[in-house]
Amino acid sequence: MLGTGTPIPDPDRFGPSTLVEAGNQKLLFDAGRGATIRLRQINMTKGTIMSKVDALFLTHYHSDHTLGIPDLWLTGWLNNSRKEPFRLIGPVGAKSLMTSLEAAYALDIKIRLEDEKLSPEGIATVVEEFEKDGVVYDRDDVKVIAFTVDHGAAIKPAVGYRIEYKGRAVVISGDTRYDQNVIKYSAGVDLLIHEVCVARTELLSSNPYMRRVMDHHTSPREAGQVFSLAKPKLAVYSHLVFLGSDKIPRATVEDIVAGTRETYDGPLQVGADLMSFEIGHTVIVRQRNP
Repeated sequence: MLGTGTPIPDPDRFGPSTLVEAGNQKLLFDAGRGATIRLRQINMTKGTIMSKVDALFLTHYHSDHTLGIPDLWLTGWLNNSRKEPFRLIGPVGAKSLMTSLEAAYALDIKIRLEDEKLSPEGIATVVEEFEKDGVVYDRDDVKVIAFTVDHGAAIKPAVGYRIEYKGRAVVISGDTRYDQNVIKYSAGVDLLIHEVCVARTELLSSNPYMRRVMDHHTSPREAGQVFSLAKPKLAVYSHLVFLGSDKIPRATVEDIVAGTRETYDGPLQVGADLMSFEIGHTVIVRQRNP
């Protein structure tokens, strides 16, 4: 878990981003603020892992999930570290996004090609879009399945992903309300990584904007219902949205856990940046401080 935060800048919780390593594949899901810094932190002794990412998958096009793309793409190219094109996979909109980034950084790219003699192959891009649920990546026994989720009427497309490798499976919900599709694709998985939004009752009753934000996400109680029906070996929270105001303080991690336990009594972990999970016969949790 590279980033478990929100659009609000927070040095402890960077923007949403999750790295999945399976076999010889390194797949990144979303690239929020600071994703490259976290990649560097988990790989301090082995060079720049950001140039070794095989593909970046996007769940939707809110800025907090995409701010790290130019950093990953451009910085991973420096020193000729990346030899292959940068690969981006996402729902419709991915090509427009990448084309615009290429235009925005055209002068930087031109200068580095001429001045630093960097490889043109390393800054090239390959973008794949999809319009419906199904397999969007299948390579060396690693399969990625995209599925539609409900992040609100205006926020479309929005998807989650199921990643399969040699009998193991992980689901990343993406940003979503309570959604039957998450339950369907998460049934019996080893690891279900789900978003969550929490707020005090008095905030929601007095602040229409916060109510609208909450309506686009999953409450702890609702997420617990998802976990109870999907029955993952381990349920994990990421993209933790803590709502608050000048007058009403934010809810807490303890509030998330308490709300979840109203509907779910199984294995649960509240995620944090740089927390990792090793999936075998059991799911092993490891945590390090940012």
